[in-house]
Amino acid sequence: MRTGPTEAQNDALEKIREIVGDNGWITGKDQAPFLREWRGHFHGIAAAVVCPADTEEVSAVTRICNQATIGVVPQGGNTGLCGGAAPDDSGTQVLLGLRRMNRIRNLDAANYTLTAEAGCVLKNLQHAAASADRLFPLSLAAEGSCMIGGNLATNAGGTNVLRYGNTRDLTLGLEVVLADGRIWHGLSGLRKDNSGYDLKNLFIGSEGTLGVITAATLKLHPKPRQAATALAALPTAEAAIDLLGHLRDSTGDALTGCELMSGVSLSMAVDHIDSCADPFHREHPWYLLVEASSAQSGAHLRDALESSLEEALHIGLVRDAVIAESLQQANALWRIRESIPAGQARHGASIKHDISVPVSRISEFLARATPRLEKEIPGIRICPFGHVGDGNLHYNLSQPAGMAADTFMELMPKCNRIVHDLVHELGGSIAAEHGIGQLKVNEMLRYRDPVESELMRDIKRTLDPKGIMNPGKVIAPP
Repeated sequence: MRTGPTEAQNDALEKIREIVGDNGWITGKDQAPFLREWRGHFHGIAAAVVCPADTEEVSAVTRICNQATIGVVPQGGNTGLCGGAAPDDSGTQVLLGLRRMNRIRNLDAANYTLTAEAGCVLKNLQHAAASADRLFPLSLAAEGSCMIGGNLATNAGGTNVLRYGNTRDLTLGLEVVLADGRIWHGLSGLRKDNSGYDLKNLFIGSEGTLGVITAATLKLHPKPRQAATALAALPTAEAAIDLLGHLRDSTGDALTGCELMSGVSLSMAVDHIDSCADPFHREHPWYLLVEASSAQSGAHLRDALESSLEEALHIGLVRDAVIAESLQQANALWRIRESIPAGQARHGASIKHDISVPVSRISEFLARATPRLEKEIPGIRICPFGHVGDGNLHYNLSQPAGMAADTFMELMPKCNRIVHDLVHELGGSIAAEHGIGQLKVNEMLRYRDPVESELMRDIKRTLDPKGIMNPGKVIAPP
């Protein structure tokens, strides 16, 4: 319910306007893109939308907000999936956009590091690294519009986690503005530093609830000289796990991506997205998209991948396989995987789950969750796909034919309980890579260890005693 700022808070907002100037003060219809989560599930009202030009302005804005007890909602590219960057509907919060802070401050090729501000678009960082003959391996579907600050705030994953890790694993140092306006200058480029607590990991994945990440020093890697991409058709999900192990043994640490797709998910991409085509002559129950890359020149990876797939065919792990013979063919295979969410959206309403379980228990999860949901909701279409190499599945559910979208979405609590309870039983997480935001904040109370929850509240109270940093996200009240 909208309440609006108090008189004292309005005075504070005027001071903020003076600090950011006309270029940083967003009004009227121009506010709309900031206030609505891109999927449309979360929409709020802000007392002000401000876009500071540098860290000092972020510091000044945050200090004023803390003094006046005004909530601050940091936002990067606004590509999140859990409502973590959307304001509430009170009209009392300041939405703090970081998009003007888009400078690459330093690229140290010899140290394999890049220091960039929070508003840098991920794709631009990839290009900057490539121009220095280096690789920044973080890669995800929204890389053309998401920003590194948001990637850090949610500890984003993506398709290369199997080899390179999450955003957390790619970060050496941070610059952070705290709730009271102080600036932590932690932009270290060191890989070895045992001088105390690793503070950066408090802020990575905190979704702006402890402070505003304004810049980061990121790890770079050698630029790949060769890559091999293949799509294998499989009889079962269990075969995918066995094939993953087989390929890791045969390619060593060169396996970069490993994406599982069910037959249903692949068909949704092929049926609804014009640029997608099924490379096989018939449908199969499961598919595994794999990519190996190396900084060494030559073609040994393709040979190793082909030999390994031939062995898998011989022992029955694989029904059929295609290996990309060109970059164009590799892109076409990846396009299928990347088009699944859009294909599912065109198919109808969907209930989405971003879960992870130990890789060894993925097939067990699928074998238990799917029949139970099909029994509870006759005609439901299960659409699982995702980064099987690191145990992360997007276990999405599509509405049955003949059921209204609203009726189906009302079943979300029942579906969540089935899926999340099983994930918890199997030692997994209900928030694998998309974060918690406001979508899962109450759901987490059911599964998080009580001691863990209290420790998180203790940290929050210490760093943000007035509770102004992204209120209502990540941590539910006790």
